[in-house]
Amino acid sequence: MVAARANSFPLPLDTPPMEARTAEMLPTQDGPWQYEPKWDGFRCLAFKGKEDVDLRAKSGKPLGRYFPELITMVRRLDAKDFVVDGEIVIEIDGRASFDALQMRLHPAESRIRKLSMETPARLILFDMLVAPTGKIMLEAPLIDRRAALETFLSGCAGAALRLSRSTTDIATAEQWLSGSGQGSTDGVVAKRLDEPYRPGERAMIKVKRLRTADCVVGGFRYLNGTRLVGSLLLGLYNDNGQLDHVGFTSTIANGERVALTERLEKLRGGSGFTGKAPGGPSRWSTERSGEWEPVRPKLVVEVRFDHVTGGRFRHGTRLLRWRPDKAPSQCTFEQIE
Repeated sequence: MVAARANSFPLPLDTPPMEARTAEMLPTQDGPWQYEPKWDGFRCLAFKGKEDVDLRAKSGKPLGRYFPELITMVRRLDAKDFVVDGEIVIEIDGRASFDALQMRLHPAESRIRKLSMETPARLILFDMLVAPTGKIMLEAPLIDRRAALETFLSGCAGAALRLSRSTTDIATAEQWLSGSGQGSTDGVVAKRLDEPYRPGERAMIKVKRLRTADCVVGGFRYLNGTRLVGSLLLGLYNDNGQLDHVGFTSTIANGERVALTERLEKLRGGSGFTGKAPGGPSRWSTERSGEWEPVRPKLVVEVRFDHVTGGRFRHGTRLLRWRPDKAPSQCTFEQIE
């Protein structure tokens, strides 16, 4: 792709997307509200000028080289001089795959091209910053931007470009929320219908479905620069009876670290995880992935999590309580399937 000139687009390429603040419940007061699924992909602003096309991540980094099929698709559209806000997703066997998205972040162009043909991405749109022909809509209320987006998409045939669902019915939004966390969505976003688009501001509200699971402590890591526990490594038993590493929790109160460290060090030894262990090659790997202390699988904790991908908790979990009443063997993958 030829490098795009920033001044060839109707908005600067460093325009940040509008963001969301986290809440525990969907808002119903101080509306009117529009609710949308929170898609589990890569947030993306798509820019098209007279000739040039660019895709930008929430961080401002270019995404085009990783999704050449989307660059080609947007370039082929008749419409020009527009900017849209959406989410890049890849579906495999009818289900969104975040792992497939991560695989695109590869240094080899040949690998990216191959993946773009085997597992093509799609762009799910939910807002319009600039309508075709260059009409800037940042100050327009969402109800008008949504109408413009629907008109825009009505003339853009193709499975690679799709309009995100939306509703003003709280009951429907609650149904979406209850079904999130295992598929293509991981929550619900609420937006004021009468509000303008606010680049870079947390002017939306997001609510994620939070669930709990009882996990075995298979190991721990020390806090950087100390000999106190910094995080617990969590495991679940698979169908073969092996303990697989599924994530971590680091929400340990400072006042509890000394006693907990002593408790864990008394259990230190063994393999910790008998199945998938920390430090294996994966998108979660870091420089410290191999630095952990195995413990005998005696302790069970209940943690809260938001999303599961590839048999792993996507993010760090929140430690809720210890479960001395629960046998480690009862902590299986059935809880998160």
